[in-house]
Amino acid sequence: MLSPALLYTILLIVVVLGITLFIAMYSTYAERKVAAFMQDRVGPDRAGPFGIFQPVADGIKMFMKEEIIPDVSNKWLFILGPSIAMLTACMTSAVIPWGKGLTIGGTTFPMQITDVNIGILYIFGVVSIGVYGIMIGGWASNNKYSLLGALRASSQMISYEIAMGLSIIALIMMTGTLSLKEIVQQQAEGHWNIIYQPLGFLIFLVCAFAETNRTPFDLPECETELVGGYHTEYSSMKLGFYLFAEYINMFISSAVISTLYFGGYQMPFIARFVHDPNLLSILGTVFLFAKIFFFIFFFMWIRWTVPRFRYDQLMDLGWKKLIPLSILNIFLTGLIMWWMGNVK
Repeated sequence: MLSPALLYTILLIVVVLGITLFIAMYSTYAERKVAAFMQDRVGPDRAGPFGIFQPVADGIKMFMKEEIIPDVSNKWLFILGPSIAMLTACMTSAVIPWGKGLTIGGTTFPMQITDVNIGILYIFGVVSIGVYGIMIGGWASNNKYSLLGALRASSQMISYEIAMGLSIIALIMMTGTLSLKEIVQQQAEGHWNIIYQPLGFLIFLVCAFAETNRTPFDLPECETELVGGYHTEYSSMKLGFYLFAEYINMFISSAVISTLYFGGYQMPFIARFVHDPNLLSILGTVFLFAKIFFFIFFFMWIRWTVPRFRYDQLMDLGWKKLIPLSILNIFLTGLIMWWMGNVK
């Protein structure tokens, strides 16, 4: 007989995975609508009212398309590449606190799949593995365009992961913890980390664009130079996995940014007026998703506003600008903490 806690955890995993896939699916629809709005077009409007069934139609199309594996490819690695990309994209949601917790029958259940005390390291570890999905897929295709796209993606991710990691170090110095749940709890009553770490937030945000291969950092799949980049040879749902993983990563990146810098599920001053803990937890979750949707829109807004960088500009920004700025942010954070300690 499964314990109530285990049943709740399994149910939470299913719910979080389902919501993640649903949001990723409809992010494709939102992307096309946002692009249409910014370019004075209509966008998808044929599949259902206002085109709301377009993602379903796209999914059916992906499943029904002919699946091709090139004869000259390494077939096992060709299949493994998109599988790793999709798996690592879904795994990062495990440590994100989606709410304060629900009290059922006198027992409080956390709205977090697992609360590990090294949640930030877990996210960085999983994200670092994700680059192998792209690298393996590009190499296994035995296609020069795919290989060049995979090399671009791996070098881009490595360079921007360094700056992203350094930007987080300053935040860890300030909060004194690696647990996402504790970081959210420290941001109660409006004490959001964006107030104390504006430079760290900007560096993290830019690196998030590079990590998700979003414009202006979409050089790994630059169609004007590489046809389609690392997934040129992919078709059917293998291609769908790569495209889906990008939107899942965008959703998770928005959740991590909201959690680390914008209070997560914390609602400033609302707790003073709402006394039911379950209602407060549900409202907090809604508030967190509002922040996430704002950042997803911001990702899309930037894509259709800022032109693509050249590859040398992309690497120059990562190694010569963001990494020194991250180190400077660490130094300034330490200096301010030392000064504040002396003042006290």
